Amino acid sequence: MKKSKFDSKDLYELTTKDEKLFGNIMQNSDDKTIFLKIKSGYNVAIQNNNIKTIKLIGKRGKIIGKRGKISLNSNLPTVVILHTGGTIASKVDYKTGAVEASFSSEDLIAKFPEINNIANIKSRLIANIMSENIRFSHYNLIAREIAKEAKDNVKGIIITHGTDTLGYTSAALSFILENLPIPIILVGAQRSSDRGSSDAFLNLICALRFITKTDFAEVAICMHENENDDSCLILPGLKTRKMHSSRRDAFKAVNATPFARVTKIGEITFLNKNYKKRNNNKLNLRLIKENLKIGIIKSHPNMFPEQFRPYYKFNGLILEGTGLGHFPVEKDDLSKENEKILNEIKKLARKIPVVMTTQTIFGRVNMNIYSPQRKLQEAGVIGNFNDMLTETAFIKLAWLLSNHPKDVKNLISKNLKGEINDRILASQYDIYS
Repeated sequence: MKKSKFDSKDLYELTTKDEKLFGNIMQNSDDKTIFLKIKSGYNVAIQNNNIKTIKLIGKRGKIIGKRGKISLNSNLPTVVILHTGGTIASKVDYKTGAVEASFSSEDLIAKFPEINNIANIKSRLIANIMSENIRFSHYNLIAREIAKEAKDNVKGIIITHGTDTLGYTSAALSFILENLPIPIILVGAQRSSDRGSSDAFLNLICALRFITKTDFAEVAICMHENENDDSCLILPGLKTRKMHSSRRDAFKAVNATPFARVTKIGEITFLNKNYKKRNNNKLNLRLIKENLKIGIIKSHPNMFPEQFRPYYKFNGLILEGTGLGHFPVEKDDLSKENEKILNEIKKLARKIPVVMTTQTIFGRVNMNIYSPQRKLQEAGVIGNFNDMLTETAFIKLAWLLSNHPKDVKNLISKNLKGEINDRILASQYDIYS
């Protein structure tokens, strides 16, 4: 077969001597080989002399077929799904191997027909952005769209979201949404819905079952409990972190117990019954100022005072310290820079709130134990005794500066929404060891 030109956005069926393959034909590098990007996203090299036929089956990366049909059932509750982008509603883009997304109710039902038996679905796109690109303005947009839908007597709202910054968004919504009357469940997927190993289906179905079968009314995250397709956990919106770059069970509660386990067949077991229940409250929004500049500096060996100076024009700063909340602020003959670092922190703390967290993830900050930490407190660093994730502290600081600017120092270490524990249970760490 001679070298040919194919539209890299179209889908083709290739029949070889041994099998049929479907995908996008990449540009040929020679006259002897065709490279096909298959459904999984991988490239397959096929010798031309092994190919019997090539057939066009879809234009511009989309297979021609029927969309899902919406059938409303008056006996079922209505659940709204608001899409912000991300892998969960995505499929492979055969030109690049990346993913493209489809967000309508018909598209969802075509992919997940089982949801028709759980709830009436109202689904729409409110943003289409990779989660690493999200800004405070997106949090406000999502909150406003939630407020619109919450007025319509819906059972709950699912937010589909990219996984990388899902924890930031769940924290932001937990602070912004006050007097929440219904559940808001954020759902992501580590692998796109057209891959055999996708977690999208189970995460979405478990979120739907949890919303329709319980009296829960908080912001939470629903993701795989383990690598099997057996169950998901309902995780606290302010105390959950993505702990693995690719595993389907990447999300774990930190210094906290998951709210519940939801199995594939719909069994729900509450693991933590300390949650807010459905009510008739009027939802109130306390949004985040979109022009705020909040920084994060991670403590590490061989730091220099110059690293702190760009933050003089910021509104707030998180120091992610080592251990109990340490930064390099004591000198010896080989570390004279450390004294200058302390002076920079002191100057910053006079201008903006400077909050300490710990990079150990589990545990809490305690700046009362060692003398260098007492120097940090004297320099004006706040946040002592908090057990917030750095992501949560970042969001909380932005929210406080937006809504309680004069009380940041007093409120940063107080538990306002479930972000700080009075006591951390050993079991909340042992479960992962």
